[in-house]
Amino acid sequence: MQNYSRLTTTATQKINFMRFKYLNLDTEQKVTTITINRPEKGNSLSPDVLIELHSAFESIAKDAETNVIIFTGGEKYFSAGFDLSEIRKLEKVSNESYTELFHKAYRAVLFCEQPVICAIGGPAIAGGFDLTMMSDIRYASTRAKFGQREVPLALTPIMDPLWRIVGLGVAKELALTGRIYDAEEAERIRYVSKVFPEGKLLKNVGEIACEMASYDRSCLVETKRLSNQLLHQDLDSSMRIQEWLFRTYIGSEENHLRIDALQKSLAEMRQKKSK
Repeated sequence: MQNYSRLTTTATQKINFMRFKYLNLDTEQKVTTITINRPEKGNSLSPDVLIELHSAFESIAKDAETNVIIFTGGEKYFSAGFDLSEIRKLEKVSNESYTELFHKAYRAVLFCEQPVICAIGGPAIAGGFDLTMMSDIRYASTRAKFGQREVPLALTPIMDPLWRIVGLGVAKELALTGRIYDAEEAERIRYVSKVFPEGKLLKNVGEIACEMASYDRSCLVETKRLSNQLLHQDLDSSMRIQEWLFRTYIGSEENHLRIDALQKSLAEMRQKKSK
């Protein structure tokens, strides 16, 4: 029986950008980009890839210099999903540690403190699709393909949070048919927010992420936390939570600084137009 339990990350651990074999990490302007780098296997999710993903996201979540995360597989792939050669080695009586690897990676992305933007440059299938689902925002290129191929392999798919994103009826149809669909349809069903031309995805997503990363970090974190929390509240409770959170920020020094900067910018624009 294989042992896939090498998941260790401590609260004080610093990100070591050189220790990952299957991930490339880069930080610029408070944006950390995590790129799956296993192109010879279509970025398929071997145990080692899953271990590295869990470790990377757990570490970056504690990095005060990262405001936004871009999660990608590059312009050609996202991830082909499960490494089928690894699954074929498993027996039902000894599958617990391998299954746990997937869900630890999923949860590390889903519950990462900072906003996670998924840039999907190519196929995102089965477990690869599930990873895109765990991100907060999804953008795709025209070459991207999507599909939950678990049911055709006699496996059960991840339905939550998919149904929260596209609705229960659409989620059922996608999961039960296991069909592959393109980026245009993914945008139409609101799974991705926008589709960019092939080869232009990372440039455009990078610009969006840098703009977001210039915002107040704590406000980004609280807004993400709020969006997840509201799913489980009645309307009255949601309104009260939002009122309390708004009071936490309005009138703060950071709030005043950003208002001053905006007003100065608007005044300069008006002055230019008047000339």
